[in-house]
Amino acid sequence: MEVADTRTVQVENVLIAHHFLKDVVVHTPLQKNDYLSEKYGANIYFKREDLQHVRSFKLRGAYYKIKKIEDEARNAGVVCASAGNHAQGVAYACAQLKIQASIFMPQTTPKQKIDQVRMFGREYVEIILAGDTFDDSAESALSYCEEHGKIFIHPFDDFDVIAGQGTVAVEIMNDMEEPIDYVFGSIGGGGLMSGVSAYVKNLSPSSKIIGVEPAGAGSMKAAFAEGGAVALDWIDKFVDGAAVKCVGHHTYDVCRRYLDDILLVPEGKVCTTILDLYNKHAIIAEPAGALSVAALDFYKEEIKGKSVVVIISGGNNDIGRMQEIKEKSLIHEGLLYYFIVSFPQRAGALRQFLTSVLGPNDDITTFEYTKKNNKESGPALVGIELGDRADYEGLLARMNEFGFKYKEVNNDIQLFGLLV
Repeated sequence: MEVADTRTVQVENVLIAHHFLKDVVVHTPLQKNDYLSEKYGANIYFKREDLQHVRSFKLRGAYYKIKKIEDEARNAGVVCASAGNHAQGVAYACAQLKIQASIFMPQTTPKQKIDQVRMFGREYVEIILAGDTFDDSAESALSYCEEHGKIFIHPFDDFDVIAGQGTVAVEIMNDMEEPIDYVFGSIGGGGLMSGVSAYVKNLSPSSKIIGVEPAGAGSMKAAFAEGGAVALDWIDKFVDGAAVKCVGHHTYDVCRRYLDDILLVPEGKVCTTILDLYNKHAIIAEPAGALSVAALDFYKEEIKGKSVVVIISGGNNDIGRMQEIKEKSLIHEGLLYYFIVSFPQRAGALRQFLTSVLGPNDDITTFEYTKKNNKESGPALVGIELGDRADYEGLLARMNEFGFKYKEVNNDIQLFGLLV
């Protein structure tokens, strides 16, 4: 039953959900990270929801919701819409409870997540790809629900789902041996941070709760600015687990009450963090899972000397995306640039570019060039990785000095999308 008082919903209901789920979900580790603790002069703890059964926290809310309506769901069947993690949670729950599910996913969903849904759901799920975003997929799922008389399991805007996600906070509060100063967690639709913020705030009012969104999909930030959930005209779908055009009305109300801040983190910064988590900590985090860790740089002064919990919300990352992730990271860090360079049609022009224009630590990562005999110059797309971001101005100066006309592609979104 939905209760209007969010305090009651988020404390009493979260504890009930915890009781339901304690033998179903993994009590994920709360691990102190020595490297980041030293880097930030703080006590940094990772809540490892990437180690959950379905490699994300989403199992908690999905299982609890379906379990509460088990008999009705078994008779009618359930439907959900998801970019991947909620779908896996629903699939796992339905296989365990032997309930049929129709799962709608965006056509842009990474293959790895689609395969995971099939694996967890087995014969109890059918997968329907619809639309380019979660919101498109959800619209199709709701229409399908009405047409076939099935039950829709919302990925975030449902009090039972919120209560289930809030059980992450129950484990955090039980496991921490010191007062918590900050909790960082990602926001897509807002289910996780609704449950976590309300539970933590009611037990520890002095704790600061920081929600983190990708810069290209700041729907909760927009909702705070507008005073209610609003649909964004466009979102960047890269951080697929948090790319939601419109947050929930319930999740907005709870987050508005309990969150202390919302940070927008550039997608390139998220990519750098994914690589750091893998290379330094052997943690495979999906983009949405790395959001909260990426946010620490923006709070480095505030968290000095503090105890900080960072929720790594998921680890469903497709290995096929790693080249894209590396490229986005290099661009964000100012180490990778693309240019259209006009090479004079004369012998030795390319050699001169390599020997006189490139710096000693610069590498060409991309070169697409076709000589046109009837042109005075031949344009080429050139990708250059710098050894240090400070080398950028020198590279431009040498292109000008030796007469190589160029256009930087990084600064032209349309051209970048077309050529790179």
